[in-house]
Amino acid sequence: MRPSTPKSPSASKDAVHKGLVAGIAGLSLAGTVAGCAPSTADSTPGTPGAPSAGSSALAGGGAVYKDGTYSADGNYVSPNGTETVGVQLTLAAGTVTDVQITQHPSNPNTRKFQGQFAGGIAAQVVGKNIDGLNVSKVSGSSLTSGGFNQALEKIKAEAQ
Repeated sequence: MRPSTPKSPSASKDAVHKGLVAGIAGLSLAGTVAGCAPSTADSTPGTPGAPSAGSSALAGGGAVYKDGTYSADGNYVSPNGTETVGVQLTLAAGTVTDVQITQHPSNPNTRKFQGQFAGGIAAQVVGKNIDGLNVSKVSGSSLTSGGFNQALEKIKAEAQ
């Protein structure tokens, strides 16, 4: 009979490493397969989870928005204090088809920046999916966008 030779510590580490890599690969594969499985929300029209006429389901988040015109005010802080901007969006199939800004300036600087924002916002949002909107700076006005984005969240909630 031949005496057994003890395994070196590095051989033991290699075996653990290989087992760990195989385990991670298995979990990764399981997650991929689960992500490909159909969900119950992928139903035929007329069943719960499917969009109805006059509304749209968006591929990204699955949110459903009713077509129509919605209005909300949003607030933001400027060097002169809290300011408000009014936003009116028209939606069709989850896409913004029109935008109107109602200015509520408290001083000449706010009037200037809200006016610049109102003049350039349509180019940023019309024709875009409402879920993809997050305005940061429009025509040199960066603070007004905070109020716009706040109003946008209110409109999304109302349109669902």
